[in-house]
Amino acid sequence: MQKIRKGDNVVVLTGKDKGRTGEVIAVMPKEDRAVVRGINMVRRHQRQTQTQEAGIVNKEASIHLSNLAIADKDGKPTRVGFKMDGDKKVRFAKRSGDVING
Repeated sequence: MQKIRKGDNVVVLTGKDKGRTGEVIAVMPKEDRAVVRGINMVRRHQRQTQTQEAGIVNKEASIHLSNLAIADKDGKPTRVGFKMDGDKKVRFAKRSGDVING
């Protein structure tokens, strides 16, 4: 079970987007990276295809999982722990103790 999953709201801890929050679009566990909506934007040159025009496009680049933390209910970063809730293993925020949905 991963600490950060698709759909989680996260806070960026370091880098050019430090302090900003966003939703995780994709997680790449083998590379320990995640793509966050609106965070770590880069400009890429796009070749023309049948469906897409040529030009320079803005898109999200991946960011290392160590530079992200789950956003707690008050929007501040928190660490993630695991506990058994009945017979299910659930994630919980160590800052507030609340169970993280998902």
